[in-house]
Amino acid sequence: MPFEFHIDILDMIFRGMLIGILASAPMGPVGILCVQRTLNKGRWYGFVTGVGAAASDIIYALFTGLGMSFVMDLVSNSKNQFFLQILGSVMLLLFGIYSFRSNPTENMHRSGTQKGTLVHNGVTGFLLTLSNPLIILIFMAVFAQLAFIKPGRPFEMAIGYLSIIAGALLWWFGLTWLIDKIRNKFEDSGIIIINKVIGSIVILISLIVLIGTVFNLYTFPY
Repeated sequence: MPFEFHIDILDMIFRGMLIGILASAPMGPVGILCVQRTLNKGRWYGFVTGVGAAASDIIYALFTGLGMSFVMDLVSNSKNQFFLQILGSVMLLLFGIYSFRSNPTENMHRSGTQKGTLVHNGVTGFLLTLSNPLIILIFMAVFAQLAFIKPGRPFEMAIGYLSIIAGALLWWFGLTWLIDKIRNKFEDSGIIIINKVIGSIVILISLIVLIGTVFNLYTFPY
């Protein structure tokens, strides 16, 4: 049905953008670098750093998706889907708690005064994110939790992966805009506050999905 087709596409766009935001939001090394460059060099230098990170994210998302597609081709019954979503919810919950409790400013070093080119800033953001393969664990958690993988539906998956990029870019655009607006009032404590807010949101989302899955309040169809 045409109507159902459009609903499926909109659903994949929503899930993909949410995954892109959740994967980008935790204030790790690239997040700190993005904030530093926005403060020290200007908004667009911070944004292209995030663009580089988003490019690296989609590479890991594709690796994760291909691996999970293979697994889900073998594991297709509703009981295993239930436990997969539970596992993803718990993993994301633990990640949110870790993010909330961490202090991202402990090892923070201010970047130099030389701006470099926008391409250089984007490439360093890409390489910094690419050097952290643990991001695969984040993608595994959110892919499982949101039932993102749809084996045998390449068009919907392509739309989903493009939406991950869009969600990541939306996050970096919004973050650099916010930092640029409050740059005169921004201190290390601001990074800690942002990190705790992000951690709290991730915890809340994971708890909502976990409780909903356990009590069968809703399901994510594969």
